[in-house]
Amino acid sequence: MSNAFDFKALRRFPDLEADNLVAVDATDRLVLAEAGPAIEAAPAGCVVVVGDRYGAMTLGAIALHGAQDVRVHQDPITGEQALAHNAIRVEMAGRFRHLPMTSELFTGATVIIGQLPKGLDALREIAQLAAAQADADVKVFLGGRVKHMTRSMNDTLGDRFASVTASLAQQKSRVLMVSDPLPEFRAGPTDYPLRQHHADLNLWVCAHGAAFAGTKVDVGTRFLLEFLDRMNPTAASAVDLGCGTGVIAAALARARPMLNVLATDQSAAAVASAAATAAANELIAQVWVLRDDAMSTLPDASVDLILCNPPFHLGTSVHAGAALKLFDAAGRVLVPGGELWTVFNFHLAYDGQLNRAVGPTRVVGRNAKFTVTVSTRRDNGPAQPLVV
Repeated sequence: MSNAFDFKALRRFPDLEADNLVAVDATDRLVLAEAGPAIEAAPAGCVVVVGDRYGAMTLGAIALHGAQDVRVHQDPITGEQALAHNAIRVEMAGRFRHLPMTSELFTGATVIIGQLPKGLDALREIAQLAAAQADADVKVFLGGRVKHMTRSMNDTLGDRFASVTASLAQQKSRVLMVSDPLPEFRAGPTDYPLRQHHADLNLWVCAHGAAFAGTKVDVGTRFLLEFLDRMNPTAASAVDLGCGTGVIAAALARARPMLNVLATDQSAAAVASAAATAAANELIAQVWVLRDDAMSTLPDASVDLILCNPPFHLGTSVHAGAALKLFDAAGRVLVPGGELWTVFNFHLAYDGQLNRAVGPTRVVGRNAKFTVTVSTRRDNGPAQPLVV
């Protein structure tokens, strides 16, 4: 197979770019090297890629090892978009297809490659689906940075596969090589989405593996929910921006039965979890979900109320860009006089950015760890765009 492929041609676009954020890393290269012979022997349509961040594994498998009709799952929608853009850049469009994290993704697969997810629940969902649906002779190659890998990852994979071994470390990366799915789990169900009832909120929370916080309700969200009765009382439309498992959307919908609530996130696991949470709480007529990057498909000045518990990480990197992008989007989508309610770790001091992106911002609550602010969309023209 050809060994000519220019990884340097790949970009993170439309995701954020910065000095500490890359489109290709040593793990991508090592997984492709370890899995190369297996990929080359795989029939068309039998190679699956999970967790490919910006397309390096998918496009590398095609260019370097001749993979055909590759099935791909990327949790962030920006990862899907980046792969699509990069495929056009290197003239490989149309040689792969995106699928959700369901049995269809893994059915009959003989090779599965990918980046190890950050959380064990995300890895467990992958392992359960792969063991149940992939070919009995499937070979799995999942790589990560050594500093982020734990023995628990081996144990999680070992719950469904008889063989789990690790490659030698190269450039601070390592690959877990997995095979021999356990017969008792073949064609069986998975545990996902998980469900948990929170009596204090009277809410069921449902979560797929890659959803942030799982079935828990994080303390920042709990603090924000204390202010529901103070939020824009005349609002007819609301958005749970960066919805995760949809806790905020469900709580808001239950508190205001006449309010239509959109739960939106760029994560496939998040929107699937939010949909399950809405269904579990009998709120599907009031809460709808949308996978989108920072409300990019919503019209300007179209929403009365936005609630947001923003992230402060991009992958494993601490970076404010994700939150600032959401604030900028809120400034565009809110109607004049509309409100953005935000909760964040008190040391982040987002007040200035919120004032610039949305409008006048005031602190309405503060405890030992979190700050809650309300920003009112200014009436005099569009908000000032943020420069990240």
